[in-house]
Amino acid sequence: QGKTMNLLGNIIWLVFGGLAIAVEYFIGGLVLCLTIIGIPFGLQAFKMGLLALFPFGQQTVVTEQGSGCLSTLMNILWFFVGGIWIALSHLFWGVLLCITIIGIPFGRQHFKLMSLAFTPFGRDIVRA
Repeated sequence: QGKTMNLLGNIIWLVFGGLAIAVEYFIGGLVLCLTIIGIPFGLQAFKMGLLALFPFGQQTVVTEQGSGCLSTLMNILWFFVGGIWIALSHLFWGVLLCITIIGIPFGRQHFKLMSLAFTPFGRDIVRA
């Protein structure tokens, strides 16, 4: 029953904005990968895009190498370069969707994406 609900949630998510969010992440990732310096940031955008495609039934976890100095430095750079704006957009959509009872599950997915948008380095996506 849980897998069926995740599948249904992911289909509804894709139709009502999830696909558009994922495409934005993928385009941003491609643009970032055009430069050598931007490749690590582009890879993180691709990771967020994959989660944005099918957020139901997945979660993010901190990896062991995620606690190192390099991940911390990259997360700080990410935050100031664009992570804050991505997180704020997910916050806006999450709050807006949580106003209605029907939108609460979708708002929660935006909050999950928001936490990844703050610190994508040192995190992995796993099945819940």
